[in-house]
Amino acid sequence: MSESGNVVLGVERSYTGKRWESSDSDDRSASAMSQRHGLSDIVSRVLVARGVGIDTADTFLSPSLRSLLPDPAQLQDMEKAAERLSEAILSGETIGVFGDYDVDGATSSALLQRFVHSVGGRVDIYVPDRLREGYGPNLPALLGMKSSGVGVIVTVDCGITAFDPLAGAAEAGIDVVVVDHHAAEPRLPEAVAVVNPNRLDDDSAMGQLAAVGVAFLLVIALNRKLRNLGHYQNRPEPNLMQWLDLVALGTVCDVVPLVGLNRALVAQGLKVMARRDNIGIRALSDVASVDEAPTTYHAGFILGPRVNAGGRVGEAGLGARLLTTANEDEAREMALRLDAWNKERRELETVCLEEAVDQVERGGMDDGLVYASAENWHAGVIGIVASRLKERYNRPACVVAWEGGVGKGSGRSITGVDLGSAVIAARQSDLLVNGGGHPMAAGFSVSEDNELAFRKFLADHIERQVGPGGVVRSLMIDAAVQPAGATAELALDLARIAPFGAGNPEPRFVLPSARVAKADVVGENHVRCFLTGETGGRLKAISFRSLGEPHGDAILNSNGMPLHIAGHIRVDRWQGREEAQLIIEDVAAVQ
Repeated sequence: MSESGNVVLGVERSYTGKRWESSDSDDRSASAMSQRHGLSDIVSRVLVARGVGIDTADTFLSPSLRSLLPDPAQLQDMEKAAERLSEAILSGETIGVFGDYDVDGATSSALLQRFVHSVGGRVDIYVPDRLREGYGPNLPALLGMKSSGVGVIVTVDCGITAFDPLAGAAEAGIDVVVVDHHAAEPRLPEAVAVVNPNRLDDDSAMGQLAAVGVAFLLVIALNRKLRNLGHYQNRPEPNLMQWLDLVALGTVCDVVPLVGLNRALVAQGLKVMARRDNIGIRALSDVASVDEAPTTYHAGFILGPRVNAGGRVGEAGLGARLLTTANEDEAREMALRLDAWNKERRELETVCLEEAVDQVERGGMDDGLVYASAENWHAGVIGIVASRLKERYNRPACVVAWEGGVGKGSGRSITGVDLGSAVIAARQSDLLVNGGGHPMAAGFSVSEDNELAFRKFLADHIERQVGPGGVVRSLMIDAAVQPAGATAELALDLARIAPFGAGNPEPRFVLPSARVAKADVVGENHVRCFLTGETGGRLKAISFRSLGEPHGDAILNSNGMPLHIAGHIRVDRWQGREEAQLIIEDVAAVQ
């Protein structure tokens, strides 16, 4: 790979406006890694570039819960939570689970419901309506749960900043256990227990967990408490590992770093998911035509969006119900409904994204922040649109849907910019009705009077994190490869580094001076092609959602001229055959 400094192939600006940079891999360390562990040179180079040391490579490549799972008691208030919930199970109280409406919330809710049922307890799930009730606990819902017979309420993936609702619940005599992972403030809500590794006084070093990861640790602690109380003398103790498919799904979809414990939870959870024991996940996989061993791609881009769709544009609790049902016919019917809601979500998203991009191009971008807002956008898709804008502009992005003088906003961030803390700081400065989040994502509500001040506050806060020059849009390249060398064997070798996600990105390769042998449009807006190289070979490739985009148009109109093409090499399985395929991310002109 030719470089100018750390610029790959001299690409300072690709067709998507990115600077291509080489990942930092040391030849000597990669060689030692290869010799010690019997790895290929390319896998060793990728591991070194990911910061994996020669002594930790085995743990990274084969992550096990046995070696990485901590004692849940390390988290503040975990023993208090286990004590109160075990008391509820043994006394026959109904445990109410108040869950968020996204995948992390749905999987957390389903995990607790399945565990409590398995040990003979009683449990009800409540998921608020996104448009009518908004995010997090609200007092009318909590009071309603109490009046329906709930004895103790567990909030999952929410609650850490729900000060007023939980104060009202405490005054009404409702015991609440908060299970969350979002950024906390010095002040904690009124509750029997607040379990959150991101509490300021929590030194468990587990702050990267998704809410479902925290919920899994709660299940472990609760199971241990019940065992010590003799609950399993006359009934079988459940195998907690059977629910790791839920943990993997929620962890991947919440885009937390797939390192350490998260990596082990997802790696083992995907194996459980492949067994297809969860009736709801099986039904959803069938409806979505997933007929191979699931990966983080299937969890994050096929199953997750469908579980999410009910909460975004349809029935808020449908995802959690699907993940807890024991009826196959019911699961099939709910999976079909979620698939239909997902189609509607995509249509709404397309319209919102087009309008948001047009607004941003006309002046919705500061040095470090992308911001778009409108009256007619559906609040259920603004988070996805914010994610698309973040990917497009390589900047933190916020999208706001206005109704009745109040804007409901959702933001997505980039590595190195803590968006959640910025939103919390804005709320503490009385610029927001409410708001919170974690480093990579945040939600908020803002009044019309404060919108301009909030936007400036957020832009200034982000600029202090990234510097006055804004964010450099870059694409990290791990290595160069010719089409002849991009084989199924290479793709399978690279799969050893999986699961891929935040904190462990999928390896990215560049095909220098490749030529497009054939290109056409498939689906609604995907560009498919075959690539040939300077040393021969022919590689199948596809660029998703790129029709009408600069890099997609470059592929369709190359007219035999060479292009530098960057993307991921994956195995494509079709009719019993395995062959390599390049998932194209970016294209650059050959200088």
